[in-house]
Amino acid sequence: MSAHATAPDINSSNRDIWRLTWPQMLMMGFNFLIGFVDVYVAGRISSEAQAAMGLLAQCLMLFLVLAVAVSGGAVAAVGQSLGAGRARRAARYSGLCLSSGLALGLAFTAVCYPARDFLLSLLRVPMELRGVCFELFGIFLLLVPGYYLFLISNAVLRAYKLVLFPLWSMLLATALNAAGDFGLGLGYFGLPALGVTGIACSTFISITGALILNLFFLRRQGLLSRDALPPPRWIARAFPYIYKVAWPAGLMQVLWQSGYLVLFSITASLPVDNIASLAGMTAGIRIESALFLPGMAFNLTAAILISHCLGAGRPGEARRVGYRILAIGLVLVTAVSLPLWPYLSEIAGILTPDPAVRLRAVGYLRYNLAAIPFTMTSMILAGSLNGAGATRYNLAIFSLSIWGLRLPLAYLLGHVIFKDADGVWLAMLLSQAAQALSLLYVFHYKNWARFGLAGAKPAGTPALS
Repeated sequence: MSAHATAPDINSSNRDIWRLTWPQMLMMGFNFLIGFVDVYVAGRISSEAQAAMGLLAQCLMLFLVLAVAVSGGAVAAVGQSLGAGRARRAARYSGLCLSSGLALGLAFTAVCYPARDFLLSLLRVPMELRGVCFELFGIFLLLVPGYYLFLISNAVLRAYKLVLFPLWSMLLATALNAAGDFGLGLGYFGLPALGVTGIACSTFISITGALILNLFFLRRQGLLSRDALPPPRWIARAFPYIYKVAWPAGLMQVLWQSGYLVLFSITASLPVDNIASLAGMTAGIRIESALFLPGMAFNLTAAILISHCLGAGRPGEARRVGYRILAIGLVLVTAVSLPLWPYLSEIAGILTPDPAVRLRAVGYLRYNLAAIPFTMTSMILAGSLNGAGATRYNLAIFSLSIWGLRLPLAYLLGHVIFKDADGVWLAMLLSQAAQALSLLYVFHYKNWARFGLAGAKPAGTPALS
């Protein structure tokens, strides 16, 4: 399907859901392998290196919130345009999102790079980790502009249902990252052993290589041509919708990722076993994320299909598709996760040889595996609302569940009542349950279809082309 196709493609059967989902599931798998290898190699360097990588990886996710926000706007605007049969409008929205992402990434790096020591102080990074974190911080900040373009280009290709292209890019990134981690991190292949700095450098190389491949795909689809760069008058009329979708998504990501950083800080300052708990949380998150790969893939599929359905003027079908995807996702992930319960210690041992760290990782996994039905519901329904452009609902629910419930409860249970990591893990479980039930209520009862492009255009306004 090229950028200049005119016929909308509105298919939402189980077969079509799977056709879009399996490449994205593999893509999420490759993304997981990147983080898994990072933590694995860091664990072979030292427990301090592993803790630093976990903390800085979470920082990188916070750096990328603007790109994630623009990506959500891209899927909603481009997908709805394609669903309405407006290929030219879709191509122009693609160009607008890509150019906006590059500008935002460059501005972010320019502002934050000189202030990285101050930012580390705000995070209350333990002094024994401060030196290595400062160096990694700088490398990750230099990567931000390219990472922004990579994420937004992935979103544009997904909105066109060209899900195989991002899959190839992630395969390349995974191969480059693994070679770099073992080569530059541990000194394999005759390369210098740079330790945890080598791991960060391999991330830089892998994402840059994948971005180059994505740009090739976009060029081949006509989305990097002169026609895809919208004129100023068109931007003035079109940008408000991107902003309307992106700012709640961006703020939600800030609150979500910063909430995780605070959670890391609460864990790092526990009265007992703080370093082991932090490293265990790092390992646990990596293992847990493998189980959520299908959930994230279904999240992306929901956004794509619901955006196309709303663009075609079929809100009832959009709601039915959301529930169908939720049912498939819950069955699949539950079936995968249940057999893992007896082997959590052995699984945790793959990432960390330290017995204390392994014990904390197993505790983290027990609580978060119990929360899987809630977490999957949140992921899939949030993706559905993203595709509709109804990101304000996600902002309200996620921010309240994290800052209003999870973090105060984590401090109370972790520092006052349990006085160990189990209190933090329990707070995560309870907040995930509240979050999922709130999203389910909104998806079933609220008129979220009004946030689509058709609902955003005032009566009498000419359609964008």
